[in-house]
This record gives sequence, C-alpha cells and structure tokens, in this order.
Amino acid sequence: MIFNTSIQNTLATVAFLVITFVGSSQEAQTNSALTQSLSGNVIDEKTKNSVSELTIQIQHLESSEEFKTKTNNEGAFIFEKVPVGKYELTITDADYNKSPFTFEVTETHLPLLDFAVNQKVSWMFNWGDAYGLEHYWSHLTAKLIIGIYFAGLILVLLYSILQLSLAVAYLRNKKKPVIRPVFEPATAKKVTVQLPMFNELYVADRIIETCAAFEYPADKLQIQVLDDSTDETTELIAKKVAEVAARGINIQHIHRTDRTGYKAGALDDAMDQVEGEFIAIFDADFIPEKDWLQKTMPNFDNDETGVVQTRWGHINKDYSLLTQLQAFGLNGHFAIEQGGRTASGHFINFNGTGGVWRKKCIEDAGGWEHDTLTEDLDLSYRAQVKGWKFCYLEEVIAPAELPITMSALKSQQHRWMKGGAECFIKMWKTMVTVKNVKLSDRIHGLSHLFNSSVFIFILMISIFSLPVLHIKDSFTDLNYVIRYGSIFLISTVFLMFYYWHSYRDKTTQKVKSFITFVGRFFVFLMVSMGLALNNSVAVLEGYLGIKSSFVRTPKFNVNVKTEFKGNKYDKKSLSILNIGEGLLAATFLFTAINRSFYGDLGMVPFHLMLAFGYGLVFYHSVAELRTQNA
Repeated sequence: MIFNTSIQNTLATVAFLVITFVGSSQEAQTNSALTQSLSGNVIDEKTKNSVSELTIQIQHLESSEEFKTKTNNEGAFIFEKVPVGKYELTITDADYNKSPFTFEVTETHLPLLDFAVNQKVSWMFNWGDAYGLEHYWSHLTAKLIIGIYFAGLILVLLYSILQLSLAVAYLRNKKKPVIRPVFEPATAKKVTVQLPMFNELYVADRIIETCAAFEYPADKLQIQVLDDSTDETTELIAKKVAEVAARGINIQHIHRTDRTGYKAGALDDAMDQVEGEFIAIFDADFIPEKDWLQKTMPNFDNDETGVVQTRWGHINKDYSLLTQLQAFGLNGHFAIEQGGRTASGHFINFNGTGGVWRKKCIEDAGGWEHDTLTEDLDLSYRAQVKGWKFCYLEEVIAPAELPITMSALKSQQHRWMKGGAECFIKMWKTMVTVKNVKLSDRIHGLSHLFNSSVFIFILMISIFSLPVLHIKDSFTDLNYVIRYGSIFLISTVFLMFYYWHSYRDKTTQKVKSFITFVGRFFVFLMVSMGLALNNSVAVLEGYLGIKSSFVRTPKFNVNVKTEFKGNKYDKKSLSILNIGEGLLAATFLFTAINRSFYGDLGMVPFHLMLAFGYGLVFYHSVAELRTQNA
C-alpha cells in the first residue's frame, strides 16, 4: 500500500494550519492540544491495484489509545483528529499482511507512511477459519500438498542416485580389459533363430533375408518365422520363406490364426518345433550383421549362462530430432543400465530382441508367459531368480529401426511402461523373499522393475508445483520449506553424468561435444517430461491390473524423410490424452509468463521446460493427425 499522506493540523485555540504531504512534510504550529488528520491510499504490492475494505489500526504507544479505519473502493483511508505522539501501525485482515511498524507525529514533523501489503492467502487457499485458527483447513491442505510435492522430488532424487551408482560401476568396469571367447565352427552349437511377426508388410522381407545371410554352419542353423499376421504379410512371408528354403537353408513358416498371448504366445507355441539348444530372437525391424551369431554364441561356454544380450544400434537415428532423442535415451539404457548392472553383478533384462536364450533356461524358468506386456522382462527375472546368469555384450551391435512418428513412439512407450509396472506387481514379492540374492541385487532389481514409475513422479511434481506457487503466496510460514526444493536440482546433475557417459556422438573436440550434449540432454529431458502424462496412464493401468492387447510398434523401413510414403499400420486419432497434453502445455506456459511478470522466477525454468515438452508432444500428435486426414 502506498500511503500518500495529507495531514491537516488543527490548533484548538489560536490558529488553523493545513499541511499537504507529498513525499515531504511542512512545518506546523505548536499547541499542547494539537491533533492531526492522516490520510493515504493502499495498493497490493504484486498487482498494483487498490485494496478496498482493508482494516488499518494505529495505537498510541504512550496512552494505548487505538484508532481504526478502512479503505474505500479506491483504496483511500483517513484517520480524523489523531493526537501527536508515537504510534504503531498494524493491519488486521484475513487476506493481507504487513509487518507492524512505528512512526511519530509531531508539531513540526509528519512521517512518511507509504507502504505496501502482501496477499496473505491466495484465491486457492481462502477458506475461512476453524478452531480459532486463521485458515486452518487451507493451511492443513497446503502442508499436505507440500508433502506430496516433496515426496515426488525425493523419489526422483533416489532414482537419479541409483542411476548415478550404475554409471560409476560402468566407468570402473570399462577400464578393465575384456577378453571374449573365439568362435570355432567345429564346435558351434545349434541355434534356432525366431522371427515373431504381426502384419509387418514393410520389413518382413528384409529381416528374413538378413538372417538367411548369417555366416554360421548351415547344419547348425534353423530359422522360424512366427507369423500371426492377418493381412497380405502372410503371403509375402510364405513367398520369401519358399525362396530362402530353395537355397538349402533350414527355414519354416509357422502361421497362427489364434493370437492368444500375442508375441509371447507365438514364441511359446513354437517351442516344440525348436531344433536348436539355443534360441536367438529378432523383431522384424532389426538388421543384425552376418557375423552376429559368431560373436554371441561362444559366450555360452559357461553352462550357467542363460542369456546373451547385445546392444541395439539405430538404423535411422538421423531421420529427425525425434529419432535422435530416442537414440540418446536408448544409448543410456544399453550403456549405463545394462553395462552398469552387469559390472555390479545385478539382474539385467533380455530386451525382447537382439539376444540369444539357452532353451533349457527358458524351460527351467517356466517358459514364456503372457500375463504382462513385457514378456521379455518377466522371463528375465524369473530366470535370474532361478540362478541363471546373463551376459551382456556392449561391443556387439544389433541395428534396429526407431519409430519415426510421435504416435508410434507413444504406442511403444505405453507398452513398455505398462509392461514394466505389470512385472513389478508380479515379481516384487519374489524379489523381496527369494533366497541367495544379495541385498544390493534386491534393491537394484526392485528399482529396475519400478523404473517406469518415475514418470508418475515427474507428473506429480509438475502438477503439484502449481498449487505450491499459491502456497508460497499464501503462507509465509511455509516458505522456508518450499525454498529447499532447489536442493533437488542435484538430480539433474546426476542424470547429466549418467547420459554424458553413454553419449555416443562425442568427437575429439571435447568442448564442442559437451555443448552439443548439454543441448541434446535438456531437449531429451523436456520431451521426456512431455511424455509423462501418456506414460503415467500406462503405468497406472499396469498397477491397477487393467488389461489391454499387445499393440506392436509400426515399422516403416525408411531412413530419410523423402522415403516416407505413409504407413497403413500407424493409425492416429485425437484422444483425451492429446487434449490433456495441450492443456498442460498452455497451463505451464501461462504460469511461467505470469510469474516472470511478477519477478518470481524460482519455478519459471521448470515450467518453461514442461510447456516446451508437452507442447512438442501435442504439436506432433495433432500435426500427424492432420497429415493423415489430408
């Protein structure tokens, strides 16, 4: 409240003097019975608007005499005939506060009383009083919101600490020389290569031809094409399999009309036709090198090894920013997570493709089950609980295609996140109670299964950050708690360390590489935030046991944008989630701009990142929908 003071002095006996005060005082005549009239105007410190109906009180410090008044609709007020002396000014209002202060009125000096008030309770927390306490319920709710907000921050911090520990383990292990066994054709083990497919019209030919070209003893190789297709892909596969078989290669086309269990069901149904004691699995979008089996199979010399997993490469990484960001994130998983877990002896997972199973391991673990959407993660943990060892070969690459549309990416993310949550529900009790598993392996195993929940924490933090801003405005006694939220910025530092050591686009120009990395990291972080709504819904569906069909990711077989002519499997429609993403983008952008105008910049960077992330996801979702309907 700015208090522009005009003071009128009245001399009871001899004279009458009017004093107008505009930032300075004028001299007054003295008399033992001197009184003055004090007036001013009140404004809100943030909005700069006049504050009406505000109660103002002054108390004479010697006589304890009190004077009260209220501001009018224009924020103006006046105290009539106030005796000279020292006073304390206070305001008594449920919505505004101002620290009491003292001033003195004399015959010759009038104090400058200009001041502003702060809003004590914002529109969101203006609920009245209870139990004799001001805003009891809103204050209690504010504490609950802060508790949930900080719980999300703490959980993200714990996640980043665990990721940091894997990065440290990875770096330590990377310094050690690696000696791999050498492939000997004479002692080669028989392998069955399984190619599960469902309506893969664009890539079926390519993967069959690629696996037929494996440089491996012909009598030790079998190829099974597990075809659940319901369109012309079946005819295309039959023709290609006949062509390959005519060259003397052991290949079979196994077609199902009943898709029970989806991919897991197809793998399980074909087990009785498997000829090899080892089973390599490739999704339809992979293009493994000719010597891939030569590099992987020697690592089964240890009879306890149940799986050999290789790193995914990226055929079309440079197709767009979207594919570059996917490669950035997957490189983190395949370097730090898989490498770090392997280095520490923790459980890892078969990634569903690009790996080889020992058939006996599958059978011992209970076989392929299809009660989750991530049958690969499920079987991996059941096998390792049984004591089987997994071998990860970071240096052996199995190139694959990345989704090139936002709808395909969101579909893939939904399946992975929901499947991870389903596996957590299925396996957590086993991980807690199973014998002969180290405590550190239990902790990392549980965190691995729980990883998809990080998107719930991100969504929780972002949504609750909005009322936290109002709490900050409303309850000054809680501000000391809120400001500690900045400590959790260290989570970002830990994750930067994690992704920097998995970043595969480094050059000899370290400074330039790091600058490029920082830009890529923050864009990746923002888009990950933008996917939080989509992924959180998937995770919650998994935890709540809401079942859905296995929606496979559409394959495109394109490396540059000029090759893309559309994809009949990549169906798009505007959903409630798309609308939600657009609303969140608008909300966080508005809040960031609004707070910038107020000069309250604490959460502005966070909200701008959220606005960018949700905005990018929403824009691409809608743009692809328009392109489809054009």
